[in-house]
Amino acid sequence: MSAEARSARAVGAVAVLAILAASFGAMRKADAQTAPLKLGVLTDMSSLYADNGGPGSVVAAQMAIEDFGGAVLGRKIELVSGDHQNKADVGSAMTRRWIDNEAVEVILDVPNSAVALAVQGITRDRKKLFLATGAATSRLTGEECSPTGIHWTYDTYALSQATTKAVSKLGVKSWYFLTADYAFGAQLEADSRAVIVAQGGRVVGAVKHPINTSDFSSFLLQAQSSQADAIALADAGGDFINAVKQASEFGVSRKQKLVGLLVFIADIHSLGLPSAQGLILSSAFYWDMNDETRAWSKRFIERTQKVPTMIHAGTYGAVMHYLKAVQSAGTVDGPTVANRMRELPVNDFMTKNGRIRADGRLVRDIYLFRVKSPEESKYKFDYYQYLATIPGDEAFKPQEAGGCPLLSGK
Repeated sequence: MSAEARSARAVGAVAVLAILAASFGAMRKADAQTAPLKLGVLTDMSSLYADNGGPGSVVAAQMAIEDFGGAVLGRKIELVSGDHQNKADVGSAMTRRWIDNEAVEVILDVPNSAVALAVQGITRDRKKLFLATGAATSRLTGEECSPTGIHWTYDTYALSQATTKAVSKLGVKSWYFLTADYAFGAQLEADSRAVIVAQGGRVVGAVKHPINTSDFSSFLLQAQSSQADAIALADAGGDFINAVKQASEFGVSRKQKLVGLLVFIADIHSLGLPSAQGLILSSAFYWDMNDETRAWSKRFIERTQKVPTMIHAGTYGAVMHYLKAVQSAGTVDGPTVANRMRELPVNDFMTKNGRIRADGRLVRDIYLFRVKSPEESKYKFDYYQYLATIPGDEAFKPQEAGGCPLLSGK
């Protein structure tokens, strides 16, 4: 074979390979554009936060997918779920597997601040969406903020603002903290301390307890001996429930006011009104606020036989807003969708005219409630008396005070 023939043959082979590579690339792109769009609910399925997020968050996310129509941009929407076991390493491993191996585009819920901070770091690096509907720490929109992270439902700053201000106005001057010993508890205590000092009060002491502890006796005795006007519970879920029950057994609440800084209606249901009555709390959602909240909650209760928490309602709203943004943007690219979510106002049964700031904080109203007495409650899950609305701009920390690097271009 002549040199010219061999050269022509080689050129032809290269051309064929180029055509095959282009065809393969086009096929992969087409497959990606028609493959199911996967959302992942990463939550606590069986431990102290399971009633507040857990299986209920999966149901709420599925309700939103169904209400949206089950598909977007020609792709079927699929939901996966997992249990992070309140361990940052477990949550991190699951997040990496979902994103790297299973093509999950957005992570939701994550009711544990330590796990949520880990997840935010991974999704920031992978340029995927993290919609924190269950986590509390205000660090998610502070020094740990992310272009693709949106803190949806509530945070430690907003809850501390509402609750501690309200209790301070009742004449409480001295405080003692019982704090869960991890990121959430530390941030909730820090944010609350700032409010207490600003209101002219003082913190006389504090003690940290392990997460998911069953025995609060030594911690409560220390709080009792402090003689503080109020004992602030900077914990949540099962820890909050156990602390309140044991405080009642020790007679602590007869002389000192117990203040729950993060209280869910599922906690009140577990405690019962005789134990919880009179407690002042703040929340981003209550099922019995109006006709819209009641209509959605009725559907949720029919599926779960449980009262929806603000995490459940927030998870529904976050999924719905995300899907609207995907449809509007015409892509599932993380940064693009995150920007579109910030541009679109948030309006649903839970949130009216909400807006997502550059730091990722969804600004919405927070509500103040008092837990009813058994005599005041007239029907199932009739637990709260509405007291006041705290406008979002007052409830959440000003963006410029949060320390988010995105705002300075760092």
